[in-house]
Amino acid sequence: MSLTIKDVAEKAGVSVTTVSRVLNNRGYISDKTRKKVMTTMDELNYTPNEMARSFLTNKTRFIALIVPTTENPFFGELTFHLEKELAKKGYNLFIVTA
Repeated sequence: MSLTIKDVAEKAGVSVTTVSRVLNNRGYISDKTRKKVMTTMDELNYTPNEMARSFLTNKTRFIALIVPTTENPFFGELTFHLEKELAKKGYNLFIVTA
């Protein structure tokens, strides 16, 4: 089972709204509280669910790549490097073979 912001909030002793504000960098949050929430997320190894976030924001950080095969070394290498570069910019890559 994956962790939710509710789990982070309970462990940090703050509200779910506070965790959401820290994640989205919205609203006023004291530096002390922000640090406590961030530390708790690190301790729990929490990462936000990007798919769930996209439903709320109507924005995705996903890019689909359609390739004929991943067995061919060219396409394997291509997808590897694309995924690496997109991750640096905060995007996820969906690889589809057709």
